[in-house]
Amino acid sequence: MAKEIERKFLVASDTWKERADGGTRLRQAYIVTMDDRSVRVRIHGNKWARLTIKIGKSALVRNEYEYDLPMEDARELLTQAVGIVIEKRRYRVPHRGFTWEVDVYEGALQGLVVAEVEMKRETDLPALPSWVGREITGDRQYSNQSLATEGLLVAQP
Repeated sequence: MAKEIERKFLVASDTWKERADGGTRLRQAYIVTMDDRSVRVRIHGNKWARLTIKIGKSALVRNEYEYDLPMEDARELLTQAVGIVIEKRRYRVPHRGFTWEVDVYEGALQGLVVAEVEMKRETDLPALPSWVGREITGDRQYSNQSLATEGLLVAQP
């Protein structure tokens, strides 16, 4: 069983682009949503797809199970979405020994830009890049699950 340990932040400036890769287009949909668990399908750049099950209530750590999916199945599952299909471009940005992922949302969530950093241990303390803003780890309204089912509930800074 894999553990997802991550922190999440709003992005305060565009300077992350200086070190970012070219990005990957993602489309994802939630098939099952509950308070402490979800089942998500995600298509990565129309090249491959994955089904992800996340379980846990912790803001920082959750159990995560991932399985490759045939692309045809993934496309069909997107049509079964609970809420909207999230569209975003994900960029990878190295910073002081950690790889940050910056998600630039498109479609219904256009304008939202979020950065997250995955850690190996809960005690890891990644250096925060100058371009991150307010921490939103555990802020339910910024979870992809909530964004898909309820939309963006707050105005962006």
